[in-house]
Amino acid sequence: MKGYLPGARLYAQKLFLIVASALLATITFAQDKKEIDVNVNSNKNNFWGQPWVWVIGAAIFILLLVAILRGGRRSGT
Repeated sequence: MKGYLPGARLYAQKLFLIVASALLATITFAQDKKEIDVNVNSNKNNFWGQPWVWVIGAAIFILLLVAILRGGRRSGT
């Protein structure tokens, strides 16, 4: 091919990557809103805030962990 530059394709790919990255950064910054209202003084009684829920959850997690770890062992006699 006459007039074809060997590095032109690589240059075009790098240029496309730079333009796409700049466009993506612009889009993501455009979606950022500064109006955030967080209410931490909620008077609702959430069940996950109770200690017994965490104890039961931890017990279930430990039982599942033991079952998974012991399930791979074989009793070789």
